[in-house]
Amino acid sequence: MLNKNVQFSFAYLSIFILQLISESDQEGSKLVLDDFHYLLKPSITISLMLYVAFNTQLKGRFAKRIFAGLLFGLFGDCFLMFVHLDSNFFILGLISFLIGHVLYITAFYLDYKWQTGIEKKSSWLAIITFGIFGIGFYLYLRPYLNALNIPVMIYAFVISLMAVMAVNRKGRVNTTSFNLIFYGAILFLISDSILAYNKFVSPIKFSGLAIMSTYMIAQYLITMGAVERKLKKHSVIEAEAKLK
Repeated sequence: MLNKNVQFSFAYLSIFILQLISESDQEGSKLVLDDFHYLLKPSITISLMLYVAFNTQLKGRFAKRIFAGLLFGLFGDCFLMFVHLDSNFFILGLISFLIGHVLYITAFYLDYKWQTGIEKKSSWLAIITFGIFGIGFYLYLRPYLNALNIPVMIYAFVISLMAVMAVNRKGRVNTTSFNLIFYGAILFLISDSILAYNKFVSPIKFSGLAIMSTYMIAQYLITMGAVERKLKKHSVIEAEAKLK
């Protein structure tokens, strides 16, 4: 995988580094990239969308849903760039990422549907683990949410479900794809948790660096996992054709 994706990975690393510089609070760093900020941030998901499209030709429902999830990630990134102008852009960003997570969930469900009867232990463990985390973190945030109480509750449920569905791919796809998407989902959960704590509870020093680094790695890993995806052949060979 590393050799096949090395050129894109280096290009993405360049975007990654430049974006972190633009998020840095170090003196003078923002002055260098301020003029490029509105082009730089969208390039994160645009580059990943192009990579998915090129490598999969968007054949099959899984690739299309991952591509669409990245597209709504692009919308979310763009909306959040303008929060300083109007707080309503935060809601639009939240909705965009929510739709993106739902699209990822539906993509991961295709792999779960491939063989629903295996790896039940992992599925139940994921439901318990991420269920406790999602409910616990929401209850912690609740006193600080005010009018955003319901939207954040829905978002917490959806992103927790996205992590559960990432686990549910275990045993149904190749190990490389499973690991990439699983760790991507975990990092997405971490990124959104840092963002929520920083916005609603208390500002975190260097929060921009923490949020964007985990977010960019998460989207990269999910994209690479989608490109590397191969269904494992079990008892029903025809199921693979149905899910593509």
